[in-house]
Amino acid sequence: MTSPANNTPLKTLPPSAYWHCFCGVLTREYLRFIQQRTRFLSALIRPLLWLVVFAAGFRAALGIAIIEPYETYITYEVYIAPGLCCMILLFNGMQSSLSMVYDREMGSMRVLLMSPLPRWFLLLSKLLSIALVSLLQVYAFLMIALLVDVEPPLMGYLTVLPALLLVAVMLGAIGLFISSRIKQLENFAGVMNFVIFPMFFLSSALYPLWKMRESSEWLYWICAFNPFTHAVELVRNALYMKLSVEALAATLAITAVFSVLAVTGFRPQSGGGRG
Repeated sequence: MTSPANNTPLKTLPPSAYWHCFCGVLTREYLRFIQQRTRFLSALIRPLLWLVVFAAGFRAALGIAIIEPYETYITYEVYIAPGLCCMILLFNGMQSSLSMVYDREMGSMRVLLMSPLPRWFLLLSKLLSIALVSLLQVYAFLMIALLVDVEPPLMGYLTVLPALLLVAVMLGAIGLFISSRIKQLENFAGVMNFVIFPMFFLSSALYPLWKMRESSEWLYWICAFNPFTHAVELVRNALYMKLSVEALAATLAITAVFSVLAVTGFRPQSGGGRG
């Protein structure tokens, strides 16, 4: 098997080449992140508004019963905190997909993909790097959330890490798949709004599924099959040192499917993907 760029046999590349490539992609994403301070602030302000303002207004109307993984009655702020963590990952994943569309328009993505390393490794390195940078914002949010008495177990901050990483990769893969189907940068924002808000609101991020079922059976089933619902429940359980096997299996499956679709569908040419 050879690289289409320069016919270098891939099997001759040492493992260190893969590691150095990943570190390079990660460094680029980190530098881009610290240079865009408004991006960091907006990623924190958005969920904090929901946690402080929205929760204060809806606390009484949306009281939470004892549900998994909680062992007692909880405040509404405690309930929505995991969903808001996933909200950060959702917006970051989609915003990073926008940067990939921009890189493709400018031609810099083709420079990356000219590497002798396989395309799947390069794109997955990009997704994983974006996910790792997103975790910084999530943990910053969780630290601030302590001020409104969102206090998960101390070990929960550690057990939730792999769940957050998996969810970030899943959402990044979904965003990359969508970006691979968008031909022009100008169309991206409208498509993302069409994706982000239904995914967020039609999930268990803001209200338990049983409350949705009381309101509408068909809305309940939409929420139940929403990938974001499984992501939220995986993070919610992991934050309280529990495992939802159903949420984990669904998130792994969705991540695998969209990663394959994103890698096979992405075209580095300026002007976009297929269709």
